Formats: sequence, structure tokens, C-alpha cells
Amino acid sequence: MQKRYPDKSKKNYKGSIPDEASQEVVRVRLPRGERETIGIIEERFGGNKMRVSCLDGKERNCRVPGRLKRELWLRPGDVVIIELWEFDKDKGDVIFKYRPNQIEWLKNQGYLKTEESGF
Repeated sequence: MQKRYPDKSKKNYKGSIPDEASQEVVRVRLPRGERETIGIIEERFGGNKMRVSCLDGKERNCRVPGRLKRELWLRPGDVVIIELWEFDKDKGDVIFKYRPNQIEWLKNQGYLKTEESGF
């Protein structure tokens, strides 16, 4: 008799989650144009608002747009792409969150500065 249901122990099963170490970085999304920048979430204010420290040296008040509210789960320390507002450059929208393997690629390529702590 043949099995009617797929084997959940196999890696190619749809419901299984692959290990982070086995994930390959195929393509990493980079900021496009002048209105997008990379930032690190510093503090969550509640709801969909947060303070983000951007790589251009500014701290901005950002929010998650309604279309991405259930898709992006954000915490302090996450690396994200911010799209700046047209009329106020001190505010922006979070449009993308990087995964840990993508963050490593960004550090290796020089897009993110690695902080060296000297104790």
C-alpha cells in the first residue's frame, strides 16, 4: 500500500521549517533611490509606531503601513528598510525586514557596520 500523506520529516515538505544555518542567501533586497534607507529599530511605542535609528545618522519616527501590519512582526534590534515620507523626511514607513542570514550578508558586503566592543 502507498502512503496517502506526505512524510513530514522530509525537508521538502511544505509545512516544515528549514534550519537557519541551511538557508542560502539568493538575493538580498537593498534600498532603492533616495527615499529608502536601512535602519535598526530602537524602541516600540505601541500600535504600529516605533523609533528607528537609520544609517544616515538620524532617528526617525516610523510606522508599519496597514497592508503590512500582519505580515511584519517587528522587535527592537531588527534591521529594516525605511521608506521616507515625501513631505516630512523625519518620518517613514517600514516596508521590509531582513532575516538573520541576510543581515550577515549585509555585514560582509559592508552595508552594515559591525560594532566592535572593547571591554
